[in-house]
Amino acid sequence: MKSSYKPLSDYIREVKVKNVDLKTTNLLGINIDKYFMPSVANVIGTDMSNYKIVKKNQFACNRMHVGRDKRLPISMSKSDEDFIVSPAYDVFEIIDTTLLLPEYLMMWFTRKKFDRNTWFYTDADVRGGLAWKAFCEMELPIPSIEKQREIVNEYNVIHNRIALNNQLIAKLEETAQAIYKQWFVDFEFPDENGKPYKSNGGEMVFCEELDKEIPVGWEYGRLSELIEVKYGKDYKHLEVGDIPLYGSGGIMSYVNKVLYDKPTILIPRKGSLNNIIYLNKPFWSVDTMFYSILKNNFNRYYVYHFLIAIDFYSLNVGSAVPSMTTEYLNSMSLLKPAISVLGNFDKIINDLLNHKEIQNKEIQKLEDLKELLLARMTKVEAKAQAV
Repeated sequence: MKSSYKPLSDYIREVKVKNVDLKTTNLLGINIDKYFMPSVANVIGTDMSNYKIVKKNQFACNRMHVGRDKRLPISMSKSDEDFIVSPAYDVFEIIDTTLLLPEYLMMWFTRKKFDRNTWFYTDADVRGGLAWKAFCEMELPIPSIEKQREIVNEYNVIHNRIALNNQLIAKLEETAQAIYKQWFVDFEFPDENGKPYKSNGGEMVFCEELDKEIPVGWEYGRLSELIEVKYGKDYKHLEVGDIPLYGSGGIMSYVNKVLYDKPTILIPRKGSLNNIIYLNKPFWSVDTMFYSILKNNFNRYYVYHFLIAIDFYSLNVGSAVPSMTTEYLNSMSLLKPAISVLGNFDKIINDLLNHKEIQNKEIQKLEDLKELLLARMTKVEAKAQAV
């Protein structure tokens, strides 16, 4: 033990306030990224008076399967409104916030090394639980309160910049989807004079298969005519590298080999069915994530926006785990717009996505900076403080 390190038990205490009067109805869970989120638990008929109340600046954690996830789901409430969590969760607070800031402690919990340490202390249960006593015995350095405020402020500047960039990306995606709807749903793409096609007398014909009018020159077709859906592959034989490895939830890890290196659309086969991803860089995808071969490069953004406009959860063809099949995807009916319209759409969306890529690169740099700041927390001069 380093002399400047102190056990958590010196600074925190459990809070066991239950929802006995049932006044609090907002039930939240904690994800492995350490954020509170709406609970997905079925609580119909459940006695909610046993659930624990979490107040602002209090923490909650789920120690039940740290070994399985190799992370401790833990978060700090920043909300002015109280909420409730499962009775199985621990709720705790800092004893004296003049010695340890809640935000500083939460920063400590987000460190990768902290999760590695929690995994080391898990028990022999198949899910790898973490005992409360073992959690409280974990140690951390406590610098002066002034230094803690300085570090928290630096962290918040980076965090807020990342949030701003994510908002910009969301706006770019909304803009792209709005253009898709205007062009391919409302048929108001620019005509030869640059004016909206349908509202300026653009010629329409009736399509029996789709039971509606479509622009002249457009056709009815199947998704299989625009892309070839391919299965992802096992990755266990691969070594760690710098190629992103995608599952249905997104990037799982990085490996040393490429499965496909051309523009593609990733379509979840199991799990997070709505997590459609467009990629224009080398990758590997596992068997829970389809990838696709585009039959015409001009189709790429059209097919991507066609797919993300669909609620695949409602089309789930599996049972316990949401699933999708190649047969279903290939048979999906869609419009085949004129190639000139697809070309113009591709150019506009490409400009938007290039801007999105710039934002993503900046976010990655900021994330690296954030990790550097978290790593430096162990090197900050600690101030021994008696509690």
